[in-house]
Amino acid sequence: MAAARSTLVLVPTELERRLLARQPGFGSDARTELCGFGPVTAAARTAELLARFSPTRVLLVGIAGTFDPEALPIGTATTFGRVMMHGIGVGSGPAFVPAGAMGFPHWNDPDANVRVDDQLELASPVPPADGALLTACAASISAEDAGHRMNQCPGAIAEDMEGFAVALSARLAKVPVAIVRGISNHVGDRKVDGWQIGDALDAAWTVASDLVTHTDWSA
Repeated sequence: MAAARSTLVLVPTELERRLLARQPGFGSDARTELCGFGPVTAAARTAELLARFSPTRVLLVGIAGTFDPEALPIGTATTFGRVMMHGIGVGSGPAFVPAGAMGFPHWNDPDANVRVDDQLELASPVPPADGALLTACAASISAEDAGHRMNQCPGAIAEDMEGFAVALSARLAKVPVAIVRGISNHVGDRKVDGWQIGDALDAAWTVASDLVTHTDWSA
């Protein structure tokens, strides 16, 4: 249980936390905090919590949309080996160009040998999804919008709004971070009433609880 006590579990929204709280062990096996909605709040809040609690590792848990419902069906959950960023750069829609492709890193510290472009590696205590998590400043609004993002970010298999932000904060603090997302909807589907949020979070906690209490992240 020492690993559990050193793990900071982050959840984006109160809705997600309330549904996750139905699960055995949630909130008792590890410190659990809200990181907030969207990349700006999630980055600022994660940095604050890292400074306050000094965890040895961070686990982000919540919902995401799937770009590929055959490979990553609604109601399932997975970890990711990498996370990409969409929305920081120039242009919009099919004209969008990410910051890294323009030669502007999100962060560059030559003295510390740290450069962050549009992608970050994640801790993978269990086999991750065969594809990347894509963090967006604004969620895809349609299937057409989702298609543009898949073309701009090859290899993306799911979309969220906090993963890259949390990972960047943890990277700068030199703390490993893993992300578990339950799949609640298709990317571009804005009919939230039809999302399978409860099932997605049940699946997410099944994966996440194992990472919190049992898995050696250094393996």
